[in-house]
Amino acid sequence: MKKKIQKIVFIFVWFITASASATPSFSVYDLMVELAERPIGIETLEPHFSWKIYAQERNFKQSAYRICVADSPVKLENGDPNVWDSGKVLSDNSIFNPFKGKKLCSSTTYYWKVKVWNDKGEESVWSRANTFTTGLLNESDWGTSSWISMEADQLKIKGIHYQNKDALPASKTGMYKMPQFRKEFQVKKNIQKAFIYISGVGHFDLFLNGSKVGDHFLDAGWTLYDKEVFYVSFDVTDLLQKEDNVLGVMLGNGFYNMPQERYFKLLVSYGSPKLKLILKITYNDGTSQEIVSDNSWKVTESPITYSSIYGGEDYDATKQKQGWMQVGYDDENWENALEANYHPKMISQQIEPLKVKEEIPVVRCYKNSKGNWIYDFGQNFSGIIRLHVSGRRFQKLSLVPAELLNKNNTANQTASGHPFCYNYTLRGDSIEIWQPQFTYYGFRYVEVKGAVPAGERNPRNLPVITELVGLHTSLSASQSGTFFCSNPLFNKIHNLIDWAMRSNMASVLTDCPHREKLGWVEQAYLMQYSLQYRYNMSRMYNKIIKDMYLSQTEQGMIPSIAPEYVRFKDGFEDTPEWGSAFIISSWYTYLWYGDDRSLKKYYPMMKKYMDYLASRANDNIIAYGLGDWFDIGPDVPGNSQLTSNGLTATATYYYNATIMQKIAHLLVQPDDVEKYGRLAVEIKESFNRSFFNSSTNTYDRNSQTANSIVLFMGLADETYKQSIINNLVCDIEKRNYSLTAGDIGYRYVLQALETNGLSELIYKMNCKYNVPGYGWQLAHGATALTESWQAFGFVSNNHFMLGHLMEWLYGGIGGIRQTEQSLAYKTIQIDPHVVGNITSASASYESPYGRICSEWKKKQEGFELKVSIPANSEAVILLPTRNIENITDYGVCLHLSKDIVFLGVESNKTKIKIGSGNYLFFVKN
Repeated sequence: MKKKIQKIVFIFVWFITASASATPSFSVYDLMVELAERPIGIETLEPHFSWKIYAQERNFKQSAYRICVADSPVKLENGDPNVWDSGKVLSDNSIFNPFKGKKLCSSTTYYWKVKVWNDKGEESVWSRANTFTTGLLNESDWGTSSWISMEADQLKIKGIHYQNKDALPASKTGMYKMPQFRKEFQVKKNIQKAFIYISGVGHFDLFLNGSKVGDHFLDAGWTLYDKEVFYVSFDVTDLLQKEDNVLGVMLGNGFYNMPQERYFKLLVSYGSPKLKLILKITYNDGTSQEIVSDNSWKVTESPITYSSIYGGEDYDATKQKQGWMQVGYDDENWENALEANYHPKMISQQIEPLKVKEEIPVVRCYKNSKGNWIYDFGQNFSGIIRLHVSGRRFQKLSLVPAELLNKNNTANQTASGHPFCYNYTLRGDSIEIWQPQFTYYGFRYVEVKGAVPAGERNPRNLPVITELVGLHTSLSASQSGTFFCSNPLFNKIHNLIDWAMRSNMASVLTDCPHREKLGWVEQAYLMQYSLQYRYNMSRMYNKIIKDMYLSQTEQGMIPSIAPEYVRFKDGFEDTPEWGSAFIISSWYTYLWYGDDRSLKKYYPMMKKYMDYLASRANDNIIAYGLGDWFDIGPDVPGNSQLTSNGLTATATYYYNATIMQKIAHLLVQPDDVEKYGRLAVEIKESFNRSFFNSSTNTYDRNSQTANSIVLFMGLADETYKQSIINNLVCDIEKRNYSLTAGDIGYRYVLQALETNGLSELIYKMNCKYNVPGYGWQLAHGATALTESWQAFGFVSNNHFMLGHLMEWLYGGIGGIRQTEQSLAYKTIQIDPHVVGNITSASASYESPYGRICSEWKKKQEGFELKVSIPANSEAVILLPTRNIENITDYGVCLHLSKDIVFLGVESNKTKIKIGSGNYLFFVKN
């Protein structure tokens, strides 16, 4: 056989593979029900089961499984699965297997286990038992509990923007007192199980016998409160005492009620803060007891004298009721709670709660020109502070958080919503410790007024701060991915984007953690892959999609924010590149996690949105909305400057049609398959008539966004595709490798370049500090991603809408993606992009099947790639072998291992297929 060698360089492909275990060994771990490990409050009657498999041997494939469910651990252990025994099911599916047993009961804990078989017919041992607990499946399960409050509802207001001065009430609204409730009760028997189901609007803190129940922050999550309200489930079996017990609850306003004072982005009031609770106790003797919220509960004003999600929080420690959360407290002077006329649909909160994720210490403390003390935490983050202070009774201090400082080192809130502050009144104890309960902000600095740090001169005898700690709050979704490479700049960019992600993962994906805190939905799909590489967003996206559904208008329009608390104007209320998140995010979520239930449930409403877009189209062209928001043009950022709104809106309309055709095919809707296929063809034809100039081979104004979105969505005729690529490359190069695309366009720039083999250009665009972009932001002191590429101080400095490069770090440099026909990473693609001066990189992603790892090094003698593929999945590996003209010379070498299948050469890369396991590949120069 004749060998073809380039430049007398011998390229050899060497596979180092660990030998398979002689005795097969595999087991099941990470059992999940409804995407959670041990969920409480499950409301579906058909929960879905998932698990992962650990296997020592390579190429593990599940051939069958058996699930057993019982209503007691003893029955499950003794082989009596009295609720469901699936029997041996011949299936390789280890995710989202539906329950098919007896009808589930409310407020009941079920115990389950699973075993699996491999493709040789060998079976695993049983997994460890796991649990899931149902919520309140019927309205009657709430028993006699009522919504209770301290004050009757006054004027209700739905959605007035703060700039709409004419619509604002003349007198202040929403100025309710913050209540705290208590209820004593007795437990006289031995407890088997006890669960509390509680909702407090806007937010609640629950206490049992003096201790806070759980470690959640800002429970319950934000919803459209006139349509549904979340309740939260807690297992309190081990917290109850024999005999006397006491429940305590404090409420804050949240998005349920916004006081018309200090800063408010929008004015909303559904009424006074309210509470609903039921404690269900099951005793060992089979009897039960219920404690419910009603007018027998006692209520009084809490020490929280001001609570606003936008304006801050005030706390008067002199108003504390010492011992009020303890048994035997004298509440004779408290009022009886009012039963409220409020009847929303109650839904179990199934997204992860917000929590304090990290304590951030002060890195510098100094006095500014006003004589106030500045505490610098060194990091812009979402959260609150924890104050340690001593002083005299009734002394007051104010803490003003800010992202930036003015030139005189005072807090600068001009771009983050002002005034926002925390005010604290001392009760006069030795050391008082306090942290806000029902609000948060995005900040790096805190300006303290009326107090001094310990150890500093204090001639006025002001309160003394002994410690001030930053508490970073975020959604407690588990981390899914890791990334690191040899280039420090790209690691810093990863960290920059990550802080913006974490800071904006609240009950919704907020745009910023201060000025707005709203769920602008275009971020949901444009940043979806980036987010999902880094965090497990499966449950969060179920809520995001439902929020869009609940916010959909009768006409079918999906608003630009969800939940839609206010109707914006001037294009912000309805723009196609935003509302299309309803379709695109639903599809992306299905591709990543494999759960098709949202597609089935919301498909009719997706069709309704497509009909709405059609009603706004003229010859299939949609030309309204915000367009490529915050692109870089000659003016200050805002509405699209370089790309026509019609181009991005119509391209997105086309993309929707292609996705709807896929969904229709999945749901076996043949008429709709034909309908949306035909619509896509018609939109594409109209798009090219309207925006393509065949004499110059350019689209619209030849912007980076225009060319990229055309390439990504497949809108260009194949004849002109290379010309469009050349136009995109030329524009980037002539700008000294700088970007111009904004919120909508930049993801498509990255995707168009990556999929066309131009990752080297992505590297050149993002390895710079001297043009607007990630490096520029870092060079200008940003510690979280900023709203503008230019890191302007007059807009938010903690914004995650432009964080699209995260997707390329994992999928490009790290090389972890799934193949086009794969679902939930069943078939993985490992294709690391070796670019620039990067000599090594490692990335991992915890897929539904297990952990995927890709780690590569570029050495003098060759290229090394380590790969880990989880059991019950497989992978296609692309190795850089660009010097080989004819790979058949090495086919014998490639087939030495039974674990590896040679697939050919693609784009100068050797393409092979492997099963699960750990591999080390080496490409020798």
